[in-house]
Amino acid sequence: MIYATFPDMATARTAAGPLVRGGLAACVNMWPGMVSLYCWEGAVEEGEEVVFLAKTTLARQDEAVEAIRALHPYDEPAILVLPVEGGSASFLDWIRAGSSGQGPGAS
Repeated sequence: MIYATFPDMATARTAAGPLVRGGLAACVNMWPGMVSLYCWEGAVEEGEEVVFLAKTTLARQDEAVEAIRALHPYDEPAILVLPVEGGSASFLDWIRAGSSGQGPGAS
């Protein structure tokens, strides 16, 4: 899974669409309204962001990270790859199928 944050829903959707349509991720969840407190360029900043969680495979993670980076408006976007240790076998199969590079409807 790839965790990232975006400044708003519009930019999160702009990044999510190509990932899912291009088969780099089976699904992207987006949660608006997260408040972040962080240091940037020597100052403490606070702002609302959108949490972005892309479900993909190990084989597609590097391409997906690069796609997110290319579509991201931040100078230094928060993009983290989080390992998946297990889960529902059928759901993991669905993620593999959706991240096969074949786009929507891949199976």
